[in-house]
Amino acid sequence: MTARIDSAGELVGLKFNTQGYRDMAPAELSTAIMDVVRRARAVMAERVTAAYQPFAPNGVDVAAAIKGDLDPAALFAELDLPMPSDRGRETP
Repeated sequence: MTARIDSAGELVGLKFNTQGYRDMAPAELSTAIMDVVRRARAVMAERVTAAYQPFAPNGVDVAAAIKGDLDPAALFAELDLPMPSDRGRETP
């Protein structure tokens, strides 16, 4: 079984390379599909991280940013920069 994942982590293809899935119990098939999709997403995340890392400032964890785990306040503190001000921004 092969899963294709796009750069956003979305499943864009699933291919059954043999007919073996026909003999699998539903729970076993489900587990196999979830596993192949999880592994494909991990591979794509590594590729995206490697592609963006050279463009990121020092101290930026691209993998964390991609996962949404980047803490802007901690990043600015680590870079010894003040947090940008909200002054001048319009409120909705």
